[in-house]
Amino acid sequence: MHKQGWIYRLLAALLLGAAMLNSQAGEAPQVKIETSLGDIVVLLEPDKAPKTVENFLTYVKDGFYSNTIFHRVISNFMIQGGGFTPEYQRKPTRAPIENEADNGLSNIRGTIAMARTMDPHSATAQFFINVKDNTFLDFTSKSPRGWGYTVFGRVIKGMDTVDRIRSVATGPGGPFPTDAPREPVIIKGITLLNPQAVAAPESAPASTPAAPASASK
Repeated sequence: MHKQGWIYRLLAALLLGAAMLNSQAGEAPQVKIETSLGDIVVLLEPDKAPKTVENFLTYVKDGFYSNTIFHRVISNFMIQGGGFTPEYQRKPTRAPIENEADNGLSNIRGTIAMARTMDPHSATAQFFINVKDNTFLDFTSKSPRGWGYTVFGRVIKGMDTVDRIRSVATGPGGPFPTDAPREPVIIKGITLLNPQAVAAPESAPASTPAAPASASK
């Protein structure tokens, strides 16, 4: 009887260990966007947008986003940032990445997507967070008008911060005639909360700066 109980306990321990390993293996990376108006936690989706997530995490690892701003805020659309300093100096980026908007993810409220120019494959570092359902930005076809904007994650904590940012007063700022916050909304930094969920991305040399994403959408 004692032997049988010991076997049951051993089996239970083995099953628990396997469950924990499976949980860690399937864990999705999460990042914290620390801003001057509060924090935002985003769950990334490398299974759906592997190249985009790898690119984003490389910028995160390099500290690229520290002391950048949300330079474009449209209260009934989205908040966009990650490309300019508070003085509106554009930061040099690596080469653009391939558009992965045909991944089945939709530009609905709370999702994070890559900003780009009119070229579908021009995304570099800038991103935006949808503050409402913007499904017209979704992939429809592999054509210049149909490619859409790549969603690569979603906010799981801090939508109140997103809503605070979208509510700030805006006007002209730097090179932008409209939609720039009158008081800078600073991205203090972006950090990976669970490094064990992803292999460290490789750094790559800088390339010619991409055109500002504000030229799009």
